[in-house]
Amino acid sequence: MIYPIVKYGQTVLESQAATVEAFDTEELQTFLEDMFQSMYAAKGVGLAAPQIGVGRRIAVIDTSNGEDPAARLVIINPSIIGKEGAQSGEEGCLSIPGFREQVTRAKKVTIRAQNAKGEWFEQTGEDLLARAFLHETDHLNGTLYISHVSPLKRDLIRRKIRKMQKAGEWR
Repeated sequence: MIYPIVKYGQTVLESQAATVEAFDTEELQTFLEDMFQSMYAAKGVGLAAPQIGVGRRIAVIDTSNGEDPAARLVIINPSIIGKEGAQSGEEGCLSIPGFREQVTRAKKVTIRAQNAKGEWFEQTGEDLLARAFLHETDHLNGTLYISHVSPLKRDLIRRKIRKMQKAGEWR
């Protein structure tokens, strides 16, 4: 099942997601596959459960855009345990379509998370994967990428979105 992407303005996007406690269930496996399919349909490289209206600490990432099955990552209950360096690049979000801004994030990031079976693991990513780890973990903490841009740019984006909402162009 392909879930619709929740857009900026929905409270689930700015709320702390709940910790996952049940693992290795058929329901979780189906949900994870649905998340990957929803992410691919939206042409994203990462998707957090709150972006499809589910307030659970689950995210999927695939920086190969579906080209390499080995690149598929499931991160459940993740936390950032290390950051190194800095990279600046254009960043967008499936929940804020049509907007992209320069965001500076760590160049190398290490996370600690659980897989679909509940097993803890650590993984380090660089460049795009590091950015994805930070972006998706932010979503699970109720933070959007626009919190990493200047207050002026953030206000401009919010005003444009409010204008689109009033015109019925943002649902």
